[in-house]
Amino acid sequence: MLHSTIRRHALLPLPQFHRIFFATSTSSPLSGGSTSSRDSHFMVEYLVNSCGFSVEEASKASKPLAHLRSTENPDAVLSFFRSQGIDGANLRKIISIRPSFLCWNVESNLTPKFQFFRDLGLSESDLVAVIMKNPSIISFSIQHTLLPRLNVWENLFGSRELLLKNIRKRCWFLNNRCENVVRPNLNFLRDECDIPLERASLVLKKHPTFIAQNPNSLRALVDRAEGMGFTRRSRIFLWILDILFRTSREKVDAHSKLMSSFGWSNLEFCTAIEKQPGFLNISTDILRLKMEFLIKDIGFTPSGIAKQPRLLVFSLKKRTIPRFQVMKILKSEGLWTSNDKQLMFFTMPDPKFLEKYILPYKDKFPKLLEISCAVAE
Repeated sequence: MLHSTIRRHALLPLPQFHRIFFATSTSSPLSGGSTSSRDSHFMVEYLVNSCGFSVEEASKASKPLAHLRSTENPDAVLSFFRSQGIDGANLRKIISIRPSFLCWNVESNLTPKFQFFRDLGLSESDLVAVIMKNPSIISFSIQHTLLPRLNVWENLFGSRELLLKNIRKRCWFLNNRCENVVRPNLNFLRDECDIPLERASLVLKKHPTFIAQNPNSLRALVDRAEGMGFTRRSRIFLWILDILFRTSREKVDAHSKLMSSFGWSNLEFCTAIEKQPGFLNISTDILRLKMEFLIKDIGFTPSGIAKQPRLLVFSLKKRTIPRFQVMKILKSEGLWTSNDKQLMFFTMPDPKFLEKYILPYKDKFPKLLEISCAVAE
């Protein structure tokens, strides 16, 4: 169950946090009045010369900066960003998204934030990459926003290592308020979908944005899944929700239409999703090629594939076609017996396949080993 309170132990040692917290303050414009006393082209020219903006880009970015009377603070901010490895196109991107950063105090606002994330465990290159994905992350208060959210997510992920891994990959999940989004979603899954936190954590560790989506969107997703014929009672209902969350309605419809053209019923389509949700990740064109090869070249039936949809997730180039080549050689040499099951031949793990079908014949039929080695390269 998600705890609403901050964990007893802070993410960082208390002395470090004490220093960071009391050095952090909200950003404030560096102005002496409510209106600009300088020409409107003042910051436009500055952004063009100092950052390499076009006049049009600079004009747009300068609008929130009209109150500035000098370049002293923007100079300090740009110098700081460059010292942290943010320059050129990256610098223009971050200023375009958040021009107000140029109004921030480096010592009380920016330095503590960067130090906080370094202390958390992000390298300099990691931090730059994270900020470029989500510049908003350095606009959050350490004490009131970052620390509470990171503590909640570290609890949900189960370790600092997984927390950092997900921050590096998809830091957007930190933008959502845990109390308004994460907790309601977890409660909904538990109370109305019979999905306990322990099971939900299996999905959120890989795709935290699933739990961080708008609660209304999650409810709509459940309705969408039920409309396709899936039930909340299914033990894999959570995985179906996860794959539907990451797959557009248009793509699912395209897959359904394609499989229908091969003779699948809607029940077979839904059953295949239940058995192998990942096949929805495959592009429609690749899925068509796989179905055609499995049916026309190998001899599987559409209904047989529907019952064993894992055949669809194997790579044509690295698994299905090479094994089909091996099968043809074995058949031509009379080494394929009636006891050899076609399904098992294509689904068998690589080590076992090598042991059973390649190594016993590698000296007599070196082509088999060539095929196997080519796949491994």
